[in-house]
Amino acid sequence: MTATSEELIVLVDDDGTAIGTLPKPLVHHGETPLHRAFSAYLFDDAGRLLVTRRAAGKQTFPGMWTNTVCGHPGPGEDDATAIARRAEFELGLRVGDLREALPGYRYRAEFRGVVENEVCPVYLGRFAGTPSPDPAEVGDWRLLDWAAFRRRQESEDGDTWSPWCREQARLIEAAGLVPAA
Repeated sequence: MTATSEELIVLVDDDGTAIGTLPKPLVHHGETPLHRAFSAYLFDDAGRLLVTRRAAGKQTFPGMWTNTVCGHPGPGEDDATAIARRAEFELGLRVGDLREALPGYRYRAEFRGVVENEVCPVYLGRFAGTPSPDPAEVGDWRLLDWAAFRRRQESEDGDTWSPWCREQARLIEAAGLVPAA
């Protein structure tokens, strides 16, 4: 995406079929339309999960800890390409060994009057490189083994973790998909 291009979000119907697009700044508000997204959980070679804290200036769920990278595939863009694009843009990382974990995941969540309403397949994979976050996207990051990640999620109350990350982590565990260290 060039500096002058506009990020378009793919709107979908209840079956996940694309029905149009909107510029990203027009999508997220109190009545956010259903749209395509993705969540990726990326691990280093030692099996540690890279978790990120959303930048304080983000429009949606600012300052919350979450999975490695979330985002929206553009029109005609497959999820793997979108995940690689966002991991490079947000964190300066390369992505590999990507596999779909929760293909039918969908959620709706609200924080401070802004709603997320997404058909959001969840992926597991590996990353290569050292995180070098864009401060407009990522406020902080940590490498945690899965057990430490889940302990933090379950022990920290309130708005510490994004609601989708909490729910996805439970579903990943329930499906027996937690990667071995």
